[in-house]
Amino acid sequence: MTSEIDIYDPDYVRDIFDRCSDKYIAFSTICSLGFTEIWRRQCAEMLELSSGDLKGYDLMAGTGEVWPHLLKQYPNIQSICAVDISPGMHKRALSRLHEMRAHKISFIEDNVLASELPASSSDFVVSTFGLKTFNHEQHAKLAELVSHVLKPGGRFAFIEASDPKGWWFRWLYLFHLKTVLPLVEKTLLRGAQDFSMIGRYSTNFGNAAGFATLLEQCGLEVSYRKFFFGCASGVCGSKPR
Repeated sequence: MTSEIDIYDPDYVRDIFDRCSDKYIAFSTICSLGFTEIWRRQCAEMLELSSGDLKGYDLMAGTGEVWPHLLKQYPNIQSICAVDISPGMHKRALSRLHEMRAHKISFIEDNVLASELPASSSDFVVSTFGLKTFNHEQHAKLAELVSHVLKPGGRFAFIEASDPKGWWFRWLYLFHLKTVLPLVEKTLLRGAQDFSMIGRYSTNFGNAAGFATLLEQCGLEVSYRKFFFGCASGVCGSKPR
C-alpha cells in the first residue's frame, strides 16, 4: 500500500512521472484550469534576469513547459541545462523541442540531489512544480545545491502548487485536488492513481516558506511570494556578490 512506501524515494518519484509522462502536459493544464501556465510565466518573471549572455539550470525540468516563457522573456539566455530524474519526462521534453530552441537546451537525466553540477556554473536556476516531490531533508540538500551552482549575483526562482491555508475556499481547492483529479484519472485516463498523487504531494508540501528559510540559511537573499490566495507559492532571490 502507498502508506507503506516512501513516496519521496527517488525511484518511486521517477516511476510515477514515467507513467504520467505521455499525458502529463494535457492533464496538468486542463485540470489546473490553465493556472499552471500562468504560474510558470510568473516564475520566469520572478527571475528578473539582467542583460548579457546567460546560462542556467532548469531543475526537475519535467517536460520543459517553462522554456518558452524563459526564452521569450529573456532572449539573451544562451543555454538552459535541464535536469530531471524521469526518462519518460525527459523523452517527452525532447519531442517537444522546436528546432529554433533545440540548440539552447541540453539535458542531464539524473536525480538532481545526486548530480555533480559544477560550482558557480550558472547565472540562474529555475524550477516549476518540482518542490513538492521532496521532503524537508531533500529540500535542505536542494537549497545547498542552488547556492553551490549559482555564480555571485546569480538569480533563482521556484514555484509550486501549495495548500492555501486560511483561504475561505480552501475546501473547494482540496476537493479539486483530492476528489476531482482522481475521478478524472479513473474515468478518462484509466491511470494507476499516479496523477492523484499530485494532491497528496501538494498538501504534504504546504507552501514554499520552509524552503525559503533553508535558502536563507545557505546565505542566499530570498523573497517568498504567494499566488492566487496561496494556491501556489514561490521563492526568488539571488546569491550575494
